Amino acid sequence: MARAFHQTRLDTLPGHAAGQSEFLDYWRLLKPNVMQLVVFTGGVGLFIAPGSLHPLLAFVAILCIAVGAGASAAINNAYDTDIDRVMVRTRLRPTASGRIAPADALATGLTLAIGSVTVMGLALNWLAGGLLALTIAFYVVVYTLWLKRRTPQNIVIGGAAGAFPPMIGWVAVTGRIELMPVL
Repeated sequence: MARAFHQTRLDTLPGHAAGQSEFLDYWRLLKPNVMQLVVFTGGVGLFIAPGSLHPLLAFVAILCIAVGAGASAAINNAYDTDIDRVMVRTRLRPTASGRIAPADALATGLTLAIGSVTVMGLALNWLAGGLLALTIAFYVVVYTLWLKRRTPQNIVIGGAAGAFPPMIGWVAVTGRIELMPVL
C-alpha cells in the first residue's frame, strides 16, 4: 500500500490542485525527511552548547540549517536527474519525472544555499555561516559530484556531511569551534 502511494503522482490524488502540486513538488525536492534529521542533530548541538541563545535566534539557526540541507538536496536532485529517471525508488522525484526542470532545481538550491548561509552569518555569526557553507559544499561536491557515481562507499564517506549540523548548532551558540562538538 505504501509503495503504491509513493509511486502515485501528487497531481492525480484527490484534493490536489495544480498550485498545491507544484508547491508539494518543490517541498519534496528539498527532501523533508532528511531535513528532519538534520534539524534534530543541529538542535542537539544548540541545546548542549554552553551558553544560550534568544529563542528567536535559536529558531533562525535551526531554520538556516534546515534550509541549507534542503538546498543541498535540491542541487543533488538537479544533478542526478538522469540516474533518478531509471531507478524505481527515485523515478518519481520532481526532477526525474519532469515536474521540475533540473535548471529550476539548481536555481532553487543555489538560492536557498546562499540565503541560508547569509542569514546564518548575519543573524548568528559568520563561523556558523561558514560551517553551513562548508556542509553544503561537502554534500554537493564530495558526495553528489565526486563519490555517488564512483563508489558504493559514497554514503559512508558522504555521510560526513551529516556530522556537521551539531557542530553548526554549537558554533551558532558559542561562536567558536571546540573539541566537544567534533567528538
